[in-house]
Amino acid sequence: MIYEEFKHFNVLEDKNNPFCTLYELPSGERFYIEPAFYTQLMGFKEFRGDDFPRIMERMMELIHKNKKVVFTGSYENPQTEVDDYIYLEIYDITDPLQIYVEDKSRGSDYGD
Repeated sequence: MIYEEFKHFNVLEDKNNPFCTLYELPSGERFYIEPAFYTQLMGFKEFRGDDFPRIMERMMELIHKNKKVVFTGSYENPQTEVDDYIYLEIYDITDPLQIYVEDKSRGSDYGD
C-alpha cells in the first residue's frame, strides 16, 4: 500500500514482507511502514495535527541516520522480518519530541 505521506518516495517490492510497504529515498536509505504503525501515525496526525510536521521530520532524520528502518507497530510482534534494520515504534519518535496522546481507554466496570 502506498501511503499519502510517503508517496513521493520510490516503492520497492519485498515478496518476503508483502503486507508492509518498503520505501527507498533518492539517496538510497530504505524504510518499511507497517500498517499498525501507520494507523498510530494517523492518530497523532488527527489529535496532534500541529505537531505532525515535527513527527515526519524526525522520522526522516532517523531514516537518514540509520539507513535501514522498520517503523513497526510492536517490537514484540513485528510484521516485517528483515536483517540489519533498526525497529522503531511510534513512541520512539514522539516521546523524545514530547508529543503525547493520552490514552483514556480503560477496562469495563462491569467485572465486579
